[in-house]
Amino acid sequence: MSTSTALLLADLTGVAVFAASGASAAVAKRLDLFGVVFVGFVAALGGGIFRDLAIGEVPPLAFADWRYAATAALTAVAVFWLHPQLARLRTTVLVLDAAGLGLFTVTGTVKALEAQVPAVGACVIGMLTAIGGGLGRDLLTGEIPVVLRREIYAVAALAGAVAVVVLDLLDRAGAVPLTVATLLVFGLRLIALRRRWSAPVAMLRPPSTGPT
Repeated sequence: MSTSTALLLADLTGVAVFAASGASAAVAKRLDLFGVVFVGFVAALGGGIFRDLAIGEVPPLAFADWRYAATAALTAVAVFWLHPQLARLRTTVLVLDAAGLGLFTVTGTVKALEAQVPAVGACVIGMLTAIGGGLGRDLLTGEIPVVLRREIYAVAALAGAVAVVVLDLLDRAGAVPLTVATLLVFGLRLIALRRRWSAPVAMLRPPSTGPT
């Protein structure tokens, strides 16, 4: 299998899992069929659209290649009709989101490197590709975006992007190492959820009332 074919399959898999994540979140919010498909579409393709615009690939693949939009829409429709069989929607959303986070981190970083983006920029693009869809999903469903909470989310994506860049510098960016990088992001996100890891937040002190 060629690298381009492997990247396409990984990209479409990421689209499917993020569409399922977005659709599951929309179902949990009791949106109608159009709302479920729309949220699934944004969750699946929002990060990829940003990536393509950032590297100068116009029009973005989400619009230029029908397979992306079709994958997102069909997955969202399937979730809409099958949701009674999907137990514990919140857990489903979190697992699918972690899988999409890993896949989009790797594909976004690899495509940035192929576009001759320097290492630091490629890491940023890879991270934003991964978190863009979830950001759009949370805003549309009225949730505080995961990336803005204390949870380890963007940090996991950034760690995966750095791993991809390091593998590229070592000339080890084959299918197996990139799969390992994907699993790194996926595992780190799930472990952080399981162990309730979080980033530090500022400690707010009550305002001083001054001398009485």
